[in-house]
Amino acid sequence: MQKFTSKHTACVHSGTKKGSAGGINTPVDTSTAYNYLNREQQFYPRSMNIPNQQAVIEKLAMLENTETGLLFSSGMAAISSTLFSHLKPGDHLLVQRGIYGGTINLLQHDLQRMQIAWSYPENNTPGGFLNAVKPETKIVYLETPSNPLLEVIDLKGISALCREKSIFSVIDNTFASPINQNPANLGIDIVLHSATKYLGGHSDITAGVMLGSKAHVETIRQSAVNFGGSLNALMCHLLERSLKTLALRVEKQNANALALARFLRDHEKVKQVFYPGLATHPNHEIARRQMIDFGGMLSFETLDGDGQGLQKRLQMIQPALSLGGIETTIVSPALSSHSLISAEERAREGITDGLVRLSVGIEDVNDLTKDLSQALEVF
Repeated sequence: MQKFTSKHTACVHSGTKKGSAGGINTPVDTSTAYNYLNREQQFYPRSMNIPNQQAVIEKLAMLENTETGLLFSSGMAAISSTLFSHLKPGDHLLVQRGIYGGTINLLQHDLQRMQIAWSYPENNTPGGFLNAVKPETKIVYLETPSNPLLEVIDLKGISALCREKSIFSVIDNTFASPINQNPANLGIDIVLHSATKYLGGHSDITAGVMLGSKAHVETIRQSAVNFGGSLNALMCHLLERSLKTLALRVEKQNANALALARFLRDHEKVKQVFYPGLATHPNHEIARRQMIDFGGMLSFETLDGDGQGLQKRLQMIQPALSLGGIETTIVSPALSSHSLISAEERAREGITDGLVRLSVGIEDVNDLTKDLSQALEVF
């Protein structure tokens, strides 16, 4: 696999498979049945080894600086396959506070009946994780920046702890994308993405990915094949095409998000803004050390606490589920990503009913500012 020093070049060229006609794009092979005689490798879509799947994996492995990976039909398929291939009854999973609500729901719904324990550290510092490690702890699960409060944790410090204790480290890197953060470079074992978000980037693909060493991937592959969460060739084609513009899209989203965060921070009707690119963010210095840029996601609360009212007054920014698309969208986490956890848990995590999460797109930032401004001026 050819190496590229620039992520822009890697987005365009890495992983591409050449067809017999000499086209510059990977051909779409829709076959589900492959000749197996006299072949060293037997191809099958559910085995996650067909050329269109591999083209995407090679591109993403290049961007995340890992050896290889597996492609899934959703981010949750990637998460569940990774966790359940490493955990057995009696094991313990240590989970960062403030992760995606869908992941919390998975842990609450499925781990207990499998007799797998899980818990949070007292806080998300390396010391907090150290104090929470048990003899039976097998995995530390992380997500930074977190969803939806954009907390940034010290990956280098926590990965060093995991290596010292022989604990497997896993991170959901969806919010950052490979353009803004590369956890493998900081010592994390497995990197996960909901490819539905920034990797797909156009709000029309559902997919997930796990990336790591060949050894880790092979450990996960058997469970992944059994669970059946593979991605078909047509979706692989769309995802590979989208990845070619990933760096361009994310860099524009980064710039727009920082500008909007500053605008909202200074607005008289905004109570609080959560964005790691602001110097006022409590984890700003950690973000500066471990992130390349600060991302396209931010959250904020207005003084009146009426997040739904704000969304209804917006004219261009769209209230919508999911994130990471080229269009700017807004959502109330209490009604979406974290609706499956209790109100008490949301309150403990600082997720109020008035909190809104902004996924910043690639539009002109002046148009976005005008839309937010007119919506905020009403009250």
